[in-house]
Amino acid sequence: MKHLTHQKTDFMKKMLTAIILGLTVMISSCGSSAADKDSPLEAKKIELSKLKDQQVKLTKQIADLEAELAKLDPSTKAEKAKLVAITTLAPVSFTHYIELQGKIDAENISYIAPRGNPGVVRAIYVKKGFQVKPGQLLLKLDDVVAKQQIANAQTQLGYARDLYQRRKNLWDQKIGAEVDLITAKNNVDQAENQIKILQEQLNFTNVYSDVSGVVDDITIKVGEIFQGGSQLRIVNTNDLKAVVLVPEVYQDRVKVGSPVKISLPELNNKTINATVRIAGKLIDPGNRSFYVEMKIPYEQDLRPNQIAIAKIQDYTAANAITIPVNTLQTDDKGKYVLVAVTENGKMTARKRMLTTGQLYDDKIEIKSGLQAGDQVITDGFQSLYEGQLITTQIN
Repeated sequence: MKHLTHQKTDFMKKMLTAIILGLTVMISSCGSSAADKDSPLEAKKIELSKLKDQQVKLTKQIADLEAELAKLDPSTKAEKAKLVAITTLAPVSFTHYIELQGKIDAENISYIAPRGNPGVVRAIYVKKGFQVKPGQLLLKLDDVVAKQQIANAQTQLGYARDLYQRRKNLWDQKIGAEVDLITAKNNVDQAENQIKILQEQLNFTNVYSDVSGVVDDITIKVGEIFQGGSQLRIVNTNDLKAVVLVPEVYQDRVKVGSPVKISLPELNNKTINATVRIAGKLIDPGNRSFYVEMKIPYEQDLRPNQIAIAKIQDYTAANAITIPVNTLQTDDKGKYVLVAVTENGKMTARKRMLTTGQLYDDKIEIKSGLQAGDQVITDGFQSLYEGQLITTQIN
């Protein structure tokens, strides 16, 4: 009987030696394969994944054989529990964001233009950086022609009034025709209206601001013809917004009222909380995106066209189960994690197949497969196999 037990022990030891040698050859083969620079990268990754699976299986076989040896030969050391770290799961609030680059823009950017015809600049009353208000005088255009036209019209008005008075005096004496009096009165009215028009045209030579803001650019000089457009630009920096183009795939998830965190890289990643105020209804055929904007409060350091990183909330769950994404593993059956369970008074590693949800930062939402109270192995899981003894205590 002792001879038979001895034979079993020798057989088990030979099997253990053969498995270890096989594992060593496979690992060496993996190293030489990785050194082969002529093989495609994806092929190397697939080969490495297969070898790791084989390594896990061989490690389990070794542990099983060691356990058998421990039963057959008490002098054989029992399997040693592997040190791991675990985290007990609890429901948490999970939020997913879409991160997109946008920019700061002004609600009102006014390109000043003359209300009448272009004219030669005779005086400039502001400089770049000046704060202006609506109705403030900015430029004075040449008004010589307009003043001369008014002077001529006033002379005509005086003549028309004199003629009308003469006609009226005759009419009061019952001399002359009524039509002559009416014609004279109409001439006075027309002359007065003409002067009003000319005075308005004279006022057109004064260029006023139509918005409140800062003179952001002024390129016109005295003596040059002012036509408007880019020659004088006023930006209202008190009324700003962030604008972002959102890919059309998110059109059902980004809506008016969606919370947004706006980060400003040039201001030490300062964060501003906002909400989507406008979500465009038109998809741009060029970039397959739609326009959204968020109202943001005034801050002295903000400038139009400044880069803004918008984190738009498109999903949230109040009581979600999440795990670190690096603990998620995959085999031929799907995605899984290793959890710690107590069996026969010992802590053992067990697989849990999972259905996953949204991923954000380093956390992934778990839809099924885990629940509150489960203990997920978060460190030391890389070479564990199903049923392996584990511990959280350092011997």
